[in-house]
Amino acid sequence: MRKRNWRVVIVGNVLICFAVGFFFFMLSTAPKSNDPVALMRTVGTVSGVVVGLAFVMIVVGLIGRKV
Repeated sequence: MRKRNWRVVIVGNVLICFAVGFFFFMLSTAPKSNDPVALMRTVGTVSGVVVGLAFVMIVVGLIGRKV
């Protein structure tokens, strides 16, 4: 039997919320930038990495550890 690590799952969900919020916040400020395309490319990369890390954390937390 494995015990799920709910703290890691919750942190993964919070990271997803932060990444999506950061993306939409930067989307609203991009028109004021000198190079909005490069800015959104960088923001998309950073958000994608954070969401990928969060998904890994959720999966690892749901798999859990042996008791």
